[in-house]
Amino acid sequence: MVVVMVAAGVGLGLWATGGDGDGEPVGSAQGRPSAALPTSSPATPSPTPTRSYPLSTAPRTIPAVRAHTPARGPGWQPAKGLRVVVGDEGLADEGRLIAGELGLTYAGEKDDVRVGDVRLALNDDEGADPESYTMTVRGGRVNISGPGEAGVFHGTRTLKQEVHDGGTAPEGVVRDEPAKPVRGFMLDIARKHFTADWIEDRVRELGDLKFNQLGLHFSDDQGFRIESDSHPEIVSEEHLTKAQVKKIVDLAASRHITVVPEIDSPGHLGAVIAAHPDLQLRDARGAATRGAVDISDPKAGEIVDDLLNEYAGLFPGGQWHLGGDEYQALVVSDPEASYPQLATAARKAYGSGATVEDLTTGWLNDRADTVRAHDKAPRAWNDGFFRGTSVQADKDIQVAYWTGKEIGARQPVEYLSTGRKLVNYNDEYLYYVLGEPLTFVYPTGQRIYEQWTPLVVRGTQPVSAKYDGQILGGSFAVWCDLANRQTQAQVAAGIRMPLRATVQKLWDPDEPELSWTEFKELADRLG
Repeated sequence: MVVVMVAAGVGLGLWATGGDGDGEPVGSAQGRPSAALPTSSPATPSPTPTRSYPLSTAPRTIPAVRAHTPARGPGWQPAKGLRVVVGDEGLADEGRLIAGELGLTYAGEKDDVRVGDVRLALNDDEGADPESYTMTVRGGRVNISGPGEAGVFHGTRTLKQEVHDGGTAPEGVVRDEPAKPVRGFMLDIARKHFTADWIEDRVRELGDLKFNQLGLHFSDDQGFRIESDSHPEIVSEEHLTKAQVKKIVDLAASRHITVVPEIDSPGHLGAVIAAHPDLQLRDARGAATRGAVDISDPKAGEIVDDLLNEYAGLFPGGQWHLGGDEYQALVVSDPEASYPQLATAARKAYGSGATVEDLTTGWLNDRADTVRAHDKAPRAWNDGFFRGTSVQADKDIQVAYWTGKEIGARQPVEYLSTGRKLVNYNDEYLYYVLGEPLTFVYPTGQRIYEQWTPLVVRGTQPVSAKYDGQILGGSFAVWCDLANRQTQAQVAAGIRMPLRATVQKLWDPDEPELSWTEFKELADRLG
Protein backbone atom coordinates (compact mmCIF):
# COMPACT_ATOMS: atom_id res chain seq x y z
CA MET A 1 0.00 0.00 0.00
CA VAL A 2 1.30 3.50 -0.90
CA VAL A 3 0.57 6.18 1.66
CA VAL A 4 0.55 9.75 0.24
CA MET A 5 1.31 12.69 2.46
CA VAL A 6 -1.29 15.42 1.80
CA ALA A 7 0.26 18.86 1.58
CA ALA A 8 -1.29 22.32 1.72
CA GLY A 9 -2.40 23.92 -1.54
CA VAL A 10 -6.18 24.04 -1.65
CA GLY A 11 -7.54 24.32 -5.14
CA LEU A 12 -4.31 23.42 -6.95
CA GLY A 13 -4.64 19.64 -6.81
CA LEU A 14 -1.97 17.64 -5.03
CA TRP A 15 0.25 17.38 -8.10
CA ALA A 16 0.25 19.86 -10.95
CA THR A 17 0.91 18.21 -14.30
CA GLY A 18 3.71 19.13 -16.64
CA GLY A 19 3.15 20.72 -20.02
CA ASP A 20 2.92 17.37 -21.76
CA GLY A 21 0.23 16.11 -19.40
CA ASP A 22 2.36 13.17 -18.24
CA GLY A 23 1.28 13.46 -14.63
CA GLU A 24 4.75 14.21 -13.29
CA PRO A 25 4.80 16.79 -10.49
CA VAL A 26 6.05 20.28 -11.27
CA GLY A 27 6.45 23.59 -9.47
CA SER A 28 5.96 23.54 -5.73
CA ALA A 29 4.81 19.89 -5.91
CA GLN A 30 8.00 18.73 -7.58
CA GLY A 31 10.27 16.70 -5.29
CA ARG A 32 7.81 16.71 -2.39
CA PRO A 33 8.84 13.88 0.01
CA SER A 34 6.77 10.73 -0.04
CA ALA A 35 5.62 8.60 2.87
CA ALA A 36 7.95 5.80 4.04
CA LEU A 37 7.38 2.50 2.33
CA PRO A 38 8.46 -0.97 3.53
CA THR A 39 11.44 -2.16 1.50
CA SER A 40 13.79 -5.15 1.49
CA SER A 41 16.81 -2.83 1.50
CA PRO A 42 17.27 0.45 3.38
CA ALA A 43 19.37 1.69 0.44
CA THR A 44 16.41 1.62 -1.97
CA PRO A 45 15.20 5.22 -2.58
CA SER A 46 11.58 6.08 -1.86
CA PRO A 47 9.57 6.46 -5.08
CA THR A 48 7.93 9.78 -5.92
CA PRO A 49 4.16 9.25 -5.94
CA THR A 50 2.22 10.17 -9.08
CA ARG A 51 -1.45 10.49 -9.81
CA SER A 52 -3.12 9.45 -13.01
CA TYR A 53 -5.74 11.85 -14.32
CA PRO A 54 -8.24 11.18 -17.08
CA LEU A 55 -8.24 13.47 -20.09
CA SER A 56 -10.13 16.63 -19.26
CA THR A 57 -13.46 17.48 -20.86
CA ALA A 58 -14.45 20.80 -22.39
CA PRO A 59 -15.84 23.36 -19.97
CA ARG A 60 -19.59 23.91 -19.90
CA THR A 61 -20.21 27.64 -20.34
CA ILE A 62 -22.73 30.06 -21.87
CA PRO A 63 -21.98 30.70 -24.62
CA ALA A 64 -20.15 27.45 -25.28
CA VAL A 65 -16.43 27.67 -26.03
CA ARG A 66 -15.57 27.00 -29.67
CA ALA A 67 -12.62 24.63 -29.13
CA HIS A 68 -10.93 22.83 -26.24
CA THR A 69 -7.81 20.67 -26.40
CA PRO A 70 -7.94 18.24 -23.47
CA ALA A 71 -5.04 17.33 -21.23
CA ARG A 72 -4.38 15.26 -18.13
CA GLY A 73 -4.21 17.10 -14.86
CA PRO A 74 -6.16 18.39 -11.88
CA GLY A 75 -7.23 21.67 -13.45
CA TRP A 76 -7.44 24.87 -11.41
CA GLN A 77 -9.62 26.27 -8.68
CA PRO A 78 -9.45 29.65 -6.94
CA ALA A 79 -8.15 29.80 -3.39
CA LYS A 80 -7.32 32.53 -0.94
CA GLY A 81 -3.79 33.83 -1.40
CA LEU A 82 -3.55 33.04 -5.09
CA ARG A 83 -2.75 35.91 -7.45
CA VAL A 84 -3.89 37.55 -10.65
CA VAL A 85 -0.98 39.07 -12.57
CA VAL A 86 -0.95 40.92 -15.88
CA GLY A 87 1.62 41.15 -18.62
CA ASP A 88 0.44 44.61 -19.64
CA GLU A 89 -0.80 47.43 -17.43
CA GLY A 90 -3.62 47.98 -19.93
CA LEU A 91 -5.22 44.82 -18.53
CA ALA A 92 -5.35 46.17 -14.98
CA ASP A 93 -9.14 46.66 -15.06
CA GLU A 94 -9.71 43.11 -16.27
CA GLY A 95 -7.27 41.80 -13.69
CA ARG A 96 -8.81 43.65 -10.77
CA LEU A 97 -12.30 42.57 -11.79
CA ILE A 98 -11.62 38.84 -12.00
CA ALA A 99 -9.48 38.95 -8.85
CA GLY A 100 -12.32 40.53 -6.90
CA GLU A 101 -14.89 38.11 -8.30
CA LEU A 102 -12.83 35.03 -7.42
CA GLY A 103 -11.44 36.23 -4.10
CA LEU A 104 -7.85 36.40 -5.38
CA THR A 105 -5.10 38.97 -4.87
CA TYR A 106 -4.47 41.40 -7.71
CA ALA A 107 -0.67 41.65 -7.94
CA GLY A 108 -0.39 43.92 -10.97
CA GLU A 109 2.19 43.68 -13.75
CA LYS A 110 4.64 40.90 -12.96
CA ASP A 111 7.26 38.96 -14.88
CA ASP A 112 7.39 36.08 -12.44
CA VAL A 113 4.51 33.61 -12.59
CA ARG A 114 3.91 31.30 -9.66
CA VAL A 115 1.99 28.09 -9.33
CA GLY A 116 -1.62 29.08 -8.70
CA ASP A 117 -1.42 32.35 -10.64
CA VAL A 118 -3.93 33.57 -13.18
CA ARG A 119 -1.98 35.55 -15.78
CA LEU A 120 -3.59 37.91 -18.29
CA ALA A 121 -1.58 38.98 -21.32
CA LEU A 122 -1.86 40.54 -24.75
CA ASN A 123 -0.34 38.67 -27.66
CA ASP A 124 0.86 39.88 -31.05
CA ASP A 125 -1.46 37.77 -33.17
CA GLU A 126 -2.04 40.40 -35.84
CA GLY A 127 -5.14 39.89 -37.91
CA ALA A 128 -6.88 37.82 -35.26
CA ASP A 129 -10.33 38.76 -34.01
CA PRO A 130 -9.71 41.26 -31.16
CA GLU A 131 -12.45 39.49 -29.19
CA SER A 132 -10.73 36.10 -29.46
CA TYR A 133 -8.69 34.56 -26.66
CA THR A 134 -6.71 31.49 -25.66
CA MET A 135 -6.88 30.10 -22.13
CA THR A 136 -4.34 27.51 -21.03
CA VAL A 137 -4.71 25.61 -17.75
CA ARG A 138 -1.46 23.78 -17.08
CA GLY A 139 1.03 23.31 -14.28
CA GLY A 140 -1.32 24.71 -11.65
CA ARG A 141 -1.59 27.99 -13.54
CA VAL A 142 -4.08 29.74 -15.79
CA ASN A 143 -2.89 31.87 -18.69
CA ILE A 144 -5.39 33.94 -20.66
CA SER A 145 -4.13 35.81 -23.70
CA GLY A 146 -5.63 37.58 -26.66
CA PRO A 147 -4.85 40.18 -29.32
CA GLY A 148 -7.10 42.73 -27.62
CA GLU A 149 -8.32 43.62 -24.15
CA ALA A 150 -11.86 42.55 -25.10
CA GLY A 151 -10.68 39.03 -25.88
CA VAL A 152 -8.81 38.74 -22.59
CA PHE A 153 -11.93 39.96 -20.78
CA HIS A 154 -14.01 37.27 -22.49
CA GLY A 155 -11.49 34.71 -21.32
CA THR A 156 -11.98 35.84 -17.73
CA ARG A 157 -15.73 35.34 -18.18
CA THR A 158 -15.11 31.76 -19.25
CA LEU A 159 -12.89 31.19 -16.21
CA LYS A 160 -15.51 32.73 -13.91
CA GLN A 161 -18.16 30.34 -15.21
CA GLU A 162 -15.85 27.32 -15.05
CA VAL A 163 -15.14 27.74 -11.34
CA HIS A 164 -18.62 28.91 -10.35
CA ASP A 165 -19.99 27.25 -7.23
CA GLY A 166 -16.90 25.15 -6.57
CA GLY A 167 -16.24 24.12 -10.16
CA THR A 168 -12.82 23.46 -11.66
CA ALA A 169 -11.25 24.99 -14.75
CA PRO A 170 -10.30 21.88 -16.75
CA GLU A 171 -6.73 21.16 -17.74
CA GLY A 172 -6.00 21.94 -21.38
CA VAL A 173 -6.36 24.78 -23.86
CA VAL A 174 -9.47 26.74 -24.81
CA ARG A 175 -9.40 28.63 -28.12
CA ASP A 176 -12.45 30.80 -28.51
CA GLU A 177 -13.86 33.63 -30.60
CA PRO A 178 -17.30 34.97 -31.54
CA ALA A 179 -18.97 34.15 -34.82
CA LYS A 180 -20.61 37.58 -34.99
CA PRO A 181 -19.18 41.02 -34.11
CA VAL A 182 -22.55 42.41 -32.95
CA ARG A 183 -24.16 40.69 -29.97
CA GLY A 184 -26.70 43.12 -28.65
CA PHE A 185 -29.49 43.80 -26.21
CA MET A 186 -31.79 46.77 -26.84
CA LEU A 187 -33.88 48.34 -24.09
CA ASP A 188 -36.80 50.73 -24.57
CA ILE A 189 -36.40 53.17 -21.69
CA ALA A 190 -38.60 55.80 -23.39
CA ARG A 191 -41.98 54.15 -22.88
CA LYS A 192 -41.02 52.73 -19.47
CA HIS A 193 -38.59 54.26 -17.00
CA PHE A 194 -36.01 51.74 -15.83
CA THR A 195 -33.85 52.65 -12.85
CA ALA A 196 -30.13 53.13 -13.26
CA ASP A 197 -29.45 50.30 -10.81
CA TRP A 198 -31.57 47.89 -12.86
CA ILE A 199 -29.77 48.82 -16.07
CA GLU A 200 -26.40 48.40 -14.34
CA ASP A 201 -27.42 44.90 -13.25
CA ARG A 202 -28.24 44.09 -16.87
CA VAL A 203 -24.83 45.40 -17.97
CA ARG A 204 -23.11 43.02 -15.56
CA GLU A 205 -25.26 40.15 -16.80
CA LEU A 206 -24.55 41.02 -20.44
CA GLY A 207 -20.82 41.22 -19.79
CA ASP A 208 -20.70 37.80 -18.19
CA LEU A 209 -22.51 36.40 -21.25
CA LYS A 210 -20.10 38.08 -23.72
CA PHE A 211 -22.63 40.48 -25.23
CA ASN A 212 -20.93 43.58 -26.59
CA GLN A 213 -23.70 46.12 -27.33
CA LEU A 214 -26.43 47.71 -25.23
CA GLY A 215 -28.98 49.76 -27.14
CA LEU A 216 -30.89 52.49 -25.29
CA HIS A 217 -34.02 53.76 -27.04
CA PHE A 218 -34.63 56.83 -24.88
CA SER A 219 -36.91 59.05 -26.96
CA ASP A 220 -40.43 58.23 -28.15
CA ASP A 221 -44.02 59.47 -28.03
CA GLN A 222 -44.41 58.44 -24.38
CA GLY A 223 -41.26 59.98 -22.95
CA PHE A 224 -37.79 61.44 -23.28
CA ARG A 225 -35.74 59.85 -20.53
CA ILE A 226 -32.27 61.42 -20.34
CA GLU A 227 -31.45 64.83 -18.89
CA SER A 228 -30.89 67.50 -21.54
CA ASP A 229 -29.06 70.82 -21.36
CA SER A 230 -29.96 72.00 -24.86
CA HIS A 231 -33.69 71.22 -24.56
CA PRO A 232 -34.64 70.61 -20.92
CA GLU A 233 -38.27 71.30 -21.78
CA ILE A 234 -38.66 67.93 -23.52
CA VAL A 235 -37.38 65.74 -20.66
CA SER A 236 -39.90 63.53 -18.85
CA GLU A 237 -40.31 63.77 -15.07
CA GLU A 238 -38.95 60.25 -14.65
CA HIS A 239 -35.58 60.19 -16.35
CA LEU A 240 -31.92 59.32 -15.99
CA THR A 241 -29.47 62.07 -15.14
CA LYS A 242 -26.38 62.45 -17.28
CA ALA A 243 -24.31 61.38 -14.28
CA GLN A 244 -26.30 58.14 -14.08
CA VAL A 245 -25.90 57.56 -17.81
CA LYS A 246 -22.16 58.18 -17.60
CA LYS A 247 -21.92 55.60 -14.83
CA ILE A 248 -23.82 53.09 -16.99
CA VAL A 249 -21.61 53.85 -20.00
CA ASP A 250 -18.44 53.53 -17.93
CA LEU A 251 -19.60 50.24 -16.41
CA ALA A 252 -20.43 48.96 -19.89
CA ALA A 253 -17.00 50.01 -21.18
CA SER A 254 -15.35 48.07 -18.36
CA ARG A 255 -17.19 45.01 -19.72
CA HIS A 256 -16.27 45.89 -23.33
CA ILE A 257 -19.89 46.73 -24.13
CA THR A 258 -20.67 49.66 -26.42
CA VAL A 259 -23.80 51.62 -25.53
CA VAL A 260 -25.73 52.44 -28.73
CA PRO A 261 -28.12 55.37 -28.18
CA GLU A 262 -31.25 55.91 -30.24
CA ILE A 263 -33.20 59.12 -30.78
CA ASP A 264 -35.82 57.93 -33.25
CA SER A 265 -36.86 60.40 -35.96
CA PRO A 266 -38.74 61.73 -37.88
CA GLY A 267 -41.47 59.59 -36.30
CA HIS A 268 -41.74 58.60 -32.62
CA LEU A 269 -41.02 62.18 -31.51
CA GLY A 270 -44.16 62.74 -29.46
CA ALA A 271 -42.27 63.80 -26.34
CA VAL A 272 -40.44 66.50 -28.33
CA ILE A 273 -43.65 67.60 -30.04
CA ALA A 274 -45.42 67.95 -26.68
CA ALA A 275 -43.01 70.79 -25.85
CA HIS A 276 -42.88 72.09 -29.45
CA PRO A 277 -46.37 71.64 -30.96
CA ASP A 278 -45.45 73.91 -33.87
CA LEU A 279 -43.22 71.13 -35.21
CA GLN A 280 -46.02 68.55 -35.49
CA LEU A 281 -46.86 67.28 -38.94
CA ARG A 282 -50.39 68.10 -40.11
CA ASP A 283 -52.21 66.78 -43.14
CA ALA A 284 -54.03 68.75 -45.82
CA ARG A 285 -57.09 69.01 -43.55
CA GLY A 286 -55.01 70.34 -40.65
CA ALA A 287 -55.25 67.15 -38.60
CA ALA A 288 -52.23 66.34 -36.45
CA THR A 289 -50.23 63.23 -37.35
CA ARG A 290 -49.21 61.16 -34.33
CA GLY A 291 -45.57 61.31 -33.28
CA ALA A 292 -44.37 62.85 -36.56
CA VAL A 293 -42.54 66.12 -37.06
CA ASP A 294 -42.97 68.17 -40.23
CA ILE A 295 -39.74 67.46 -42.07
CA SER A 296 -40.40 70.34 -44.46
CA ASP A 297 -39.79 72.70 -41.51
CA PRO A 298 -36.04 73.31 -41.01
CA LYS A 299 -36.62 73.83 -37.27
CA ALA A 300 -37.52 70.12 -36.94
CA GLY A 301 -34.11 69.06 -38.23
CA GLU A 302 -32.40 71.67 -36.07
CA ILE A 303 -33.85 70.42 -32.78
CA VAL A 304 -33.04 66.78 -33.56
CA ASP A 305 -29.49 67.76 -34.54
CA ASP A 306 -29.19 69.75 -31.30
CA LEU A 307 -29.93 66.57 -29.39
CA LEU A 308 -27.68 64.35 -31.49
CA ASN A 309 -24.80 66.78 -31.00
CA GLU A 310 -25.48 67.14 -27.28
CA TYR A 311 -25.41 63.43 -26.53
CA ALA A 312 -22.50 62.52 -28.80
CA GLY A 313 -20.01 63.07 -25.98
CA LEU A 314 -22.14 61.26 -23.40
CA PHE A 315 -22.06 58.12 -25.57
CA PRO A 316 -18.43 57.79 -26.74
CA GLY A 317 -18.94 54.48 -28.58
CA GLY A 318 -18.73 54.35 -32.35
CA GLN A 319 -22.38 53.45 -33.06
CA TRP A 320 -25.60 55.48 -33.28
CA HIS A 321 -29.14 54.35 -34.04
CA LEU A 322 -31.14 56.96 -35.96
CA GLY A 323 -34.49 55.14 -35.93
CA GLY A 324 -36.22 56.21 -39.12
CA ASP A 325 -39.18 53.82 -38.79
CA GLU A 326 -42.94 54.27 -38.98
CA TYR A 327 -43.08 57.84 -40.25
CA GLN A 328 -46.85 58.21 -40.38
CA ALA A 329 -46.85 60.40 -43.49
CA LEU A 330 -45.92 57.27 -45.45
CA VAL A 331 -48.67 54.94 -44.25
CA VAL A 332 -51.39 56.69 -46.29
CA SER A 333 -52.24 55.73 -49.85
CA ASP A 334 -51.14 59.04 -51.41
CA PRO A 335 -48.57 60.89 -49.24
CA GLU A 336 -48.16 63.72 -51.75
CA ALA A 337 -51.89 64.49 -51.74
CA SER A 338 -52.28 64.06 -47.98
CA TYR A 339 -49.22 66.17 -47.12
CA PRO A 340 -48.81 68.76 -49.88
CA GLN A 341 -46.19 70.71 -47.91
CA LEU A 342 -43.95 67.62 -47.89
CA ALA A 343 -44.45 67.10 -51.61
CA THR A 344 -43.54 70.74 -52.30
CA ALA A 345 -40.41 70.49 -50.14
CA ALA A 346 -39.38 67.26 -51.88
CA ARG A 347 -39.65 68.77 -55.35
CA LYS A 348 -37.78 71.90 -54.25
CA ALA A 349 -34.92 69.86 -52.80
CA TYR A 350 -34.66 66.98 -55.28
CA GLY A 351 -36.43 67.90 -58.52
CA SER A 352 -39.85 67.76 -60.11
CA GLY A 353 -40.31 63.99 -59.79
CA ALA A 354 -39.29 63.75 -56.12
CA THR A 355 -41.60 62.11 -53.60
CA VAL A 356 -42.21 62.20 -49.86
CA GLU A 357 -40.08 59.05 -49.63
CA ASP A 358 -37.21 61.00 -51.21
CA LEU A 359 -37.64 63.81 -48.67
CA THR A 360 -37.71 61.29 -45.80
CA THR A 361 -34.58 59.58 -47.12
CA GLY A 362 -32.89 62.99 -47.30
CA TRP A 363 -33.83 63.53 -43.64
CA LEU A 364 -32.19 60.23 -42.70
CA ASN A 365 -29.03 61.11 -44.64
CA ASP A 366 -28.86 64.53 -42.97
CA ARG A 367 -29.06 62.96 -39.51
CA ALA A 368 -26.42 60.41 -40.56
CA ASP A 369 -24.16 63.33 -41.50
CA THR A 370 -24.65 64.76 -38.01
CA VAL A 371 -23.59 61.62 -36.14
CA ARG A 372 -20.89 60.78 -38.66
CA ALA A 373 -19.21 64.09 -37.77
CA HIS A 374 -18.78 62.58 -34.28
CA ASP A 375 -17.22 59.40 -35.71
CA LYS A 376 -20.40 57.36 -35.19
CA ALA A 377 -21.51 54.63 -37.59
CA PRO A 378 -25.22 55.19 -38.33
CA ARG A 379 -27.92 52.53 -38.12
CA ALA A 380 -31.64 52.73 -39.01
CA TRP A 381 -34.69 50.48 -38.92
CA ASN A 382 -35.42 48.65 -42.17
CA ASP A 383 -38.71 50.46 -42.76
CA GLY A 384 -36.74 53.71 -42.95
CA PHE A 385 -35.35 52.56 -46.32
CA PHE A 386 -37.55 52.80 -49.40
CA ARG A 387 -37.81 51.08 -52.74
CA GLY A 388 -37.55 53.04 -55.99
CA THR A 389 -36.55 56.45 -54.65
CA SER A 390 -34.34 58.84 -56.55
CA VAL A 391 -32.63 59.72 -53.27
CA GLN A 392 -30.80 56.69 -51.86
CA ALA A 393 -29.96 56.12 -48.20
CA ASP A 394 -26.22 56.49 -47.62
CA LYS A 395 -24.42 53.20 -48.18
CA ASP A 396 -22.81 53.12 -44.74
CA ILE A 397 -26.12 53.20 -42.85
CA GLN A 398 -26.55 49.75 -41.34
CA VAL A 399 -29.98 48.12 -41.63
CA ALA A 400 -31.57 47.20 -38.30
CA TYR A 401 -34.00 44.64 -39.69
CA TRP A 402 -36.94 44.04 -37.37
CA THR A 403 -40.07 43.32 -39.37
CA GLY A 404 -41.70 42.33 -42.64
CA LYS A 405 -44.86 44.23 -41.81
CA GLU A 406 -43.73 47.58 -43.20
CA ILE A 407 -45.41 49.30 -46.13
CA GLY A 408 -43.97 47.63 -49.22
CA ALA A 409 -42.81 44.60 -47.17
CA ARG A 410 -39.26 44.44 -48.52
CA GLN A 411 -37.47 41.14 -48.10
CA PRO A 412 -34.05 41.12 -46.37
CA VAL A 413 -32.41 40.07 -49.63
CA GLU A 414 -33.36 43.44 -51.14
CA TYR A 415 -31.01 45.10 -48.67
CA LEU A 416 -28.32 42.43 -48.67
CA SER A 417 -28.12 42.11 -52.45
CA THR A 418 -27.02 45.76 -52.68
CA GLY A 419 -24.11 45.03 -50.33
CA ARG A 420 -25.67 46.66 -47.30
CA LYS A 421 -24.71 45.40 -43.83
CA LEU A 422 -27.48 44.28 -41.51
CA VAL A 423 -28.14 43.68 -37.81
CA ASN A 424 -30.82 41.08 -37.09
CA TYR A 425 -33.63 42.19 -34.72
CA ASN A 426 -36.18 39.67 -36.10
CA ASP A 427 -39.47 40.47 -34.34
CA GLU A 428 -40.62 36.87 -34.76
CA TYR A 429 -37.98 35.66 -32.25
CA LEU A 430 -36.15 38.58 -30.66
CA TYR A 431 -38.92 41.06 -29.67
CA TYR A 432 -40.08 41.06 -26.05
CA VAL A 433 -43.05 43.47 -26.16
CA LEU A 434 -44.65 44.23 -22.79
CA GLY A 435 -48.31 43.29 -22.68
CA GLU A 436 -48.08 41.28 -25.92
CA PRO A 437 -50.05 43.79 -28.06
CA LEU A 438 -51.10 43.15 -31.67
CA THR A 439 -49.72 39.74 -32.65
CA PHE A 440 -46.66 39.73 -30.36
CA VAL A 441 -46.05 36.95 -27.86
CA TYR A 442 -43.22 36.80 -25.36
CA PRO A 443 -40.29 34.98 -26.99
CA THR A 444 -38.89 31.91 -25.29
CA GLY A 445 -35.29 30.91 -24.96
CA GLN A 446 -36.14 27.43 -26.21
CA ARG A 447 -37.58 28.72 -29.50
CA ILE A 448 -34.54 30.93 -30.12
CA TYR A 449 -32.17 28.11 -29.17
CA GLU A 450 -33.81 25.49 -31.33
CA GLN A 451 -35.02 27.50 -34.35
CA TRP A 452 -33.31 30.88 -34.78
CA THR A 453 -29.93 31.69 -36.32
CA PRO A 454 -28.51 35.03 -37.49
CA LEU A 455 -29.52 34.05 -41.04
CA VAL A 456 -33.19 33.98 -39.99
CA VAL A 457 -33.71 37.69 -40.51
CA ARG A 458 -37.44 37.81 -41.21
CA GLY A 459 -40.11 35.35 -40.19
CA THR A 460 -38.81 31.81 -39.81
CA GLN A 461 -36.89 31.28 -43.05
CA PRO A 462 -33.12 31.88 -43.37
CA VAL A 463 -31.54 33.91 -46.13
CA SER A 464 -28.82 32.35 -48.24
CA ALA A 465 -25.60 31.56 -46.41
CA LYS A 466 -23.76 33.66 -49.00
CA TYR A 467 -24.96 36.74 -47.11
CA ASP A 468 -23.60 35.57 -43.77
CA GLY A 469 -20.68 38.01 -43.86
CA GLN A 470 -23.03 40.99 -44.29
CA ILE A 471 -25.11 40.04 -41.26
CA LEU A 472 -23.11 41.67 -38.49
CA GLY A 473 -25.01 39.91 -35.74
CA GLY A 474 -28.23 40.35 -33.84
CA SER A 475 -29.94 42.07 -30.97
CA PHE A 476 -32.60 40.92 -28.52
CA ALA A 477 -35.00 43.80 -27.85
CA VAL A 478 -37.35 44.79 -25.04
CA TRP A 479 -40.17 47.13 -26.07
CA CYS A 480 -42.50 48.67 -23.52
CA ASP A 481 -45.67 49.35 -25.52
CA LEU A 482 -47.85 48.51 -22.49
CA ALA A 483 -45.38 49.70 -19.91
CA ASN A 484 -47.18 48.67 -16.73
CA ARG A 485 -47.87 45.08 -17.73
CA GLN A 486 -44.59 43.94 -16.18
CA THR A 487 -42.38 45.18 -13.38
CA GLN A 488 -38.63 45.55 -13.77
CA ALA A 489 -38.17 42.28 -11.89
CA GLN A 490 -40.59 40.49 -14.20
CA VAL A 491 -38.77 41.82 -17.26
CA ALA A 492 -35.42 40.62 -15.90
CA ALA A 493 -36.85 37.16 -15.24
CA GLY A 494 -38.65 37.01 -18.58
CA ILE A 495 -35.59 37.83 -20.68
CA ARG A 496 -33.13 35.69 -18.73
CA MET A 497 -33.22 32.56 -20.89
CA PRO A 498 -33.88 34.37 -24.20
CA LEU A 499 -30.69 36.39 -23.64
CA ARG A 500 -28.67 33.24 -23.03
CA ALA A 501 -30.10 31.50 -26.07
CA THR A 502 -29.51 34.55 -28.27
CA VAL A 503 -25.85 34.92 -27.35
CA GLN A 504 -25.24 31.20 -27.80
CA LYS A 505 -26.42 31.47 -31.41
CA LEU A 506 -24.40 34.64 -32.05
CA TRP A 507 -21.17 33.31 -30.54
CA ASP A 508 -21.12 29.77 -31.94
CA PRO A 509 -22.38 29.15 -35.50
CA ASP A 510 -22.59 25.37 -35.05
CA GLU A 511 -25.61 23.40 -33.94
CA PRO A 512 -25.61 23.48 -30.11
CA GLU A 513 -24.13 20.38 -28.53
CA LEU A 514 -26.50 20.51 -25.56
CA SER A 515 -30.22 19.83 -25.74
CA TRP A 516 -32.48 22.64 -24.56
CA THR A 517 -33.08 20.82 -21.27
CA GLU A 518 -29.33 20.49 -20.72
CA PHE A 519 -28.74 24.12 -21.70
CA LYS A 520 -31.38 25.33 -19.26
CA GLU A 521 -29.96 23.16 -16.48
CA LEU A 522 -26.52 24.64 -17.18
CA ALA A 523 -27.94 28.17 -17.05
CA ASP A 524 -29.64 27.41 -13.74
CA ARG A 525 -26.39 26.03 -12.32
CA LEU A 526 -24.34 29.02 -13.45
CA GLY A 527 -26.87 31.47 -12.01
